[in-house]
Amino acid sequence: MFFDRVKLYLKAGDGGDGAVSFRREKYVPKGGPDGGDGGRGGSVILKADANINSLQAFRFQKHFEAEAGRPGEGAKRHGKDAPDLVIKVPVGTVVKLADEEMIVADLYEDGQEFLAAKGGRGGRGNVHFANSVRQAPRFSKSGGLGDEVTVELDLKLIADVGLLGLPNAGKSTFIAHISNAKPKIADYPFTTLKPQLAVVDHYEQRALFADIPGLIEGAAEGLGLGHDFLRHIERCRILIHLVDIASATPEEALANYHLIREELAAYDSELAAKAEILALNKADAVMPELLDDYQQLFEQAGLEFRLISAVTGEGIPELIAEVFNMLAALPRPEPLQVEDFKLYRDRDVQSFTVEEEEPGHFRVHGRAIELLLLQTDFENPESFYFFQKKLRTFGIIDKLKVQGLREGDTVAINDWQFVFQEEDF
Repeated sequence: MFFDRVKLYLKAGDGGDGAVSFRREKYVPKGGPDGGDGGRGGSVILKADANINSLQAFRFQKHFEAEAGRPGEGAKRHGKDAPDLVIKVPVGTVVKLADEEMIVADLYEDGQEFLAAKGGRGGRGNVHFANSVRQAPRFSKSGGLGDEVTVELDLKLIADVGLLGLPNAGKSTFIAHISNAKPKIADYPFTTLKPQLAVVDHYEQRALFADIPGLIEGAAEGLGLGHDFLRHIERCRILIHLVDIASATPEEALANYHLIREELAAYDSELAAKAEILALNKADAVMPELLDDYQQLFEQAGLEFRLISAVTGEGIPELIAEVFNMLAALPRPEPLQVEDFKLYRDRDVQSFTVEEEEPGHFRVHGRAIELLLLQTDFENPESFYFFQKKLRTFGIIDKLKVQGLREGDTVAINDWQFVFQEEDF
């Protein structure tokens, strides 16, 4: 089975907690706070690798989680940052947000990276919270949460040339003749069950060829095998269309050509408009006096073609030379247009909204205050006081008052709620 689509759950590492510590040295009776910061959590990065050509590695493992940062320590020692988790994927992998069907990355070049989930910041140690009023803070901040996201990977092979044709048209034999690839070859249809890639050299030039499983009528609507792989030739610059003339009459061979052309147009009009080389294959198996009938019929249809034999090699050197001449004149396709993807860390975290769900009951939504809530130790009076102060600093209390907040009203943030008393703020 050829894996070219998969859904992955990615979780970046949480940041390490800041430390609560005080200097304890001989002859230093009032050393002060020295709790260090926590380390940064590991991020999750998707990286394109030219040595990988399928998503097979994700057949059984679909959940990935980076390591968390280490907590801070006394003497202002910073916790160790966690390493990033780098996941290698094939070149040509398109990354979508699974829930939104939004394309956020097209890993088009070897070595290209995409930051899919960012590690949480390390929490600050108590050394940062000392001031002229609070000289011995007994609280720190917990590490920030790492991003988590579910993505869908969709592989669109990046090949220069795509091979098309009905089953048993001789595509695998053609690939084996022009390269060192070893595709399965047999005298029956559907021997190719997944796309085959082959590197072809021509003097100092090099191109990647893709052999697509044989198409049948109705492929664009999901029939047969080839319909699953049509998207793998969307990036090809040239299509080589092989037509078997050894097992069909001239009229049948021409009809077979038009059948594939109609399937391409039904799938994608841009695909059907790509540069094409028509090759009448298996010429070695047709009596010389009959070849004229095939040539005459295709010429009458206004089609340019080449007679070749993938078995004997007849006409193939000239065809390959034409391919490389065409490639030199054709621009490489552009990467897909991607949406602006902002990790939670990079979004407008200071923004918030307040709403009155019912009389006397208000709810606050906002990334920054929700993160601060998670980092607050409500059993520690100093930590709780710091949280209350931030509610005022962020402008949340003022906004609630504009919305009608009064003494004794309830304010909820996520699952936590409190009763508003003016003197507490």
